[in-house]
Amino acid sequence: MVLFSPEHGIRGTEDEKIPSSTDAQTGLLVYSLYGDTTRPTDQMLDGLDALVFDIQDAGVRFYTYITTMGYAMESAARRHIEFYVLDRPDPLGGERVEGPVLDRDKTSFVGYFPMPVRMGMTLGEMARMFNAENHLGCDLHVIAMNNWSRAKWFDQTGLPWVNPSPNLRSFSAELLYPGIEILQEGGISVGRGTDRPFEQFGAPWIHAGDLVAELKSRGGRGVEFSPARFTPDSGLYAGQLCEGAQLAITDRSALDPMRMGLEIASALHELYPDHFDVAKMVFLVGNAETIARLKRGDPPEEIIAGWKRDLDAFRLIRAKYLLYK
Repeated sequence: MVLFSPEHGIRGTEDEKIPSSTDAQTGLLVYSLYGDTTRPTDQMLDGLDALVFDIQDAGVRFYTYITTMGYAMESAARRHIEFYVLDRPDPLGGERVEGPVLDRDKTSFVGYFPMPVRMGMTLGEMARMFNAENHLGCDLHVIAMNNWSRAKWFDQTGLPWVNPSPNLRSFSAELLYPGIEILQEGGISVGRGTDRPFEQFGAPWIHAGDLVAELKSRGGRGVEFSPARFTPDSGLYAGQLCEGAQLAITDRSALDPMRMGLEIASALHELYPDHFDVAKMVFLVGNAETIARLKRGDPPEEIIAGWKRDLDAFRLIRAKYLLYK
């Protein structure tokens, strides 16, 4: 028996590339899938009869645990090894589908399959979809959950919150994560290296008062912005004083994190065009048309309306693989 670890290590506490090692608690060999390789190699799989995937996801396309599962399924299929997914809840609930669909030419470690940023699916459901739609030929077995319904947020499941990674430290941060994380590629600290990652964002070149006034004028739903000043001790702008905004969720049912993220990106592009690099956001947004429209200054509501056809097509595919009501 061996263990495989994803991006943040076997216990979700690491925040850098990880070498293979021996687990101190069990004495088992741990093969890192976030170091020299991101896929199980033939050597790693020698002597194994099955792979078991038992990891809590974040419900967001660019969270790398999804791609790690897809890569592991490909390796298992190649070696004719059974693959088991012990399913867990989508922490954001299983009903809402939001954000642009990934362009087919932008698949990567942060985008395994052409789906929106928020797909409203469990890992077991996604595994079924990947296996069928990508013709993997994996001998897949999904061990379904009992007593989970699509309408449940994570804090309604009765399960304890365990950080899936070092910076996702609360359910509030999880709710904001899809819309805040996309800003980092454009040159924004998203709170890494502070006590409130994903609940505040900023940069040394932002004037907090101006930015918050602009965001409030846009009438954000379900979230309130207030001025923030912080100095990250690691990550982007480590040791530099940043100004920006702190976020407080006022109505999570009304919150559309992708709409929020687009509004923030639009405001930053308007106020700080010489500093905020919209083009680099394509790495996580994964949709060239969305980025082109942001650069042109198109209103976020019009950009979102342009996603409808792709989202409707994805919903038809998604419906074939859902396991829960």
